[in-house]
Amino acid sequence: MKSFLAVLLAGLCISASLQAEERPNFIFFITDDIGWNDLGSYGNDFVKTPHLDAMAERGLRFTNAYLTISSCSPSRCSIISSRYPHNTGAPELHTSLPDDQFRFPKALRDAGYYTVLSGKNHIAKLTETFDVITKGKGPGSTEDWVDLLKDRPQDKPFFAWFASKDAHRDWQIDDENHVYDPAEVEVPPFLYDGPKTRQDLADYYHEVSRTDTTMGELVAELKRQGIEENTYIIYMTDNGRPFPRCKTRLYDSGIKTPFLMACPGKIEPAVVDSLISSIDVGPTVLELAGVEIDERAQGVSFVPILKEPTAVVREVAFAEQNWHVFQAHQRMVRTGDFLYIKNAFPEKMAVSMESDPTFPAGEELWEKQEAGELNEHQQDIFKQPRPVEELYQVSDDPFQLQNLAEKAEFSGTMETMRGVLADWSEATGDTIPENPTTDRQTLEGERFPDHKHGEFPGTATNAASINAKGPVMLP
Repeated sequence: MKSFLAVLLAGLCISASLQAEERPNFIFFITDDIGWNDLGSYGNDFVKTPHLDAMAERGLRFTNAYLTISSCSPSRCSIISSRYPHNTGAPELHTSLPDDQFRFPKALRDAGYYTVLSGKNHIAKLTETFDVITKGKGPGSTEDWVDLLKDRPQDKPFFAWFASKDAHRDWQIDDENHVYDPAEVEVPPFLYDGPKTRQDLADYYHEVSRTDTTMGELVAELKRQGIEENTYIIYMTDNGRPFPRCKTRLYDSGIKTPFLMACPGKIEPAVVDSLISSIDVGPTVLELAGVEIDERAQGVSFVPILKEPTAVVREVAFAEQNWHVFQAHQRMVRTGDFLYIKNAFPEKMAVSMESDPTFPAGEELWEKQEAGELNEHQQDIFKQPRPVEELYQVSDDPFQLQNLAEKAEFSGTMETMRGVLADWSEATGDTIPENPTTDRQTLEGERFPDHKHGEFPGTATNAASINAKGPVMLP
């Protein structure tokens, strides 16, 4: 009898091991505040990102991956729930994802996956979503990631939500990663090209390179365990670089994300120009894992793109700008070659902590504005009032500097964009709050006492209970 039980148990262990081998693993590597074009593989000749560049060579590099919001916690809440920010119940900075909202890693855990979160959370209490939650270690909160991969159960497939704190201010410079020469930095046209800005960018790139080092360590561990060919790796960010006219904003500098995905043997190398949204990550991972996609998910799976890089799973992507220290309500539509923005509060300056005088690049910008030394493109954050509508042709205007909204030859495009945005707002229950959250502080950083969140966008329609996707393809 004992012999029979031993054989049975051995068979069950082998079966569990085979099941874990057959079901793919996932590493979701999300960074903090990194611009879409701040990697070598995206054409940045200055930054040193050899491991990420190698990942782009052996996998897919997406050139049109868009976030739903360029703000830390609401972006992460949107990704994990596969829902638009105003549909999550947590659309503003420092708000927590309600317990009744969908979380795709929990669906994986319920299906037998071992789930881990390490590093920055900024979402909610996730004890029912992840088997293990750590705060990470080291400057980027990444130093326990390899150990977590080593110590995982061997009889289960795994999903690791690895959330680096790089490249979030304040900068932490170490001796192990590349230190950049400010004189060699390329300054974008909307920032002032001065010594403070150059040093600020150089220090930022140090932290970008640290995420590259971490990627190299993760891939080396997958190879050591012999599971690289059964592990999908995704690398992306939560919002744009923490500089003026980037983070929180709806231009490519704020809302577009680097997006790399690799799994040797399962994904053939290619560059993907098709649109995807950050809310598409959850449905894609679930489909690859063979787990049913919850009806609350508003994103769509881009598995067809993994099989055929020219496939199209969406023709339109949407994004929001809500309160992030300063009051805001802007909406973005990206389709074809155009990016459209509608501003509900045009009387407000478009600022965030990253564009006020708090940090060096912002400080230098404000100093030069006061001295009258800025050109038109560098004055964006100071515009007051701002345009109600903006339209940009992305291929001709990669930094979105030439607003075409009032040009007669684009009237048809404007009509299309307005219609698509209206359809999305109605379907998903987006609203302009009557009593919106006000500024938390002055531009000089002085906090207003007893500041509280006001009415969220979508509250009036109970948007947190609406599951409609809105337009995905154009009519």
